[in-house]
Amino acid sequence: MISLSEVHDVALRFLGSHDQRYTANRRLIVQALAMADAPLTIDGVTETEPMLALSSTYRNLAVLEEAGVVHRIVTSDDHARFELTEDVTGAHHHHLVCTDCGLVLDVTLPDELEDLLHQSLEAAAKENSFAGAHHRIDLIGLCQSCKP
Repeated sequence: MISLSEVHDVALRFLGSHDQRYTANRRLIVQALAMADAPLTIDGVTETEPMLALSSTYRNLAVLEEAGVVHRIVTSDDHARFELTEDVTGAHHHHLVCTDCGLVLDVTLPDELEDLLHQSLEAAAKENSFAGAHHRIDLIGLCQSCKP
């Protein structure tokens, strides 16, 4: 895992490549996401960083997403979750997403399985003349609190 300072450096570079500034509010959002144990809703971001106004957080998350700093995870509970992209953190992972409460948990697969998955997806891309960049896999279901 890279340091918070390195996360800020990468975010600054990504925003700069999109002709965007790394404002104080964007730094606070990146910091909140970097320190979180799991992806955060917009309310989660503003609770973590009370200096952020909700409307400003919406706008800044959209800019951060466009610049490739933040990834949006859409859930079934009408509250998207946000996390830093793996290009920023250097940490590849997947998600378990609860269809009832919207909980999102990060999971890391064993290297052998990740290698097999990568090879299989590469082969599927080649068969279909598709240029793959990266992959994301979310397992959709019910969390421990929601399952019957």
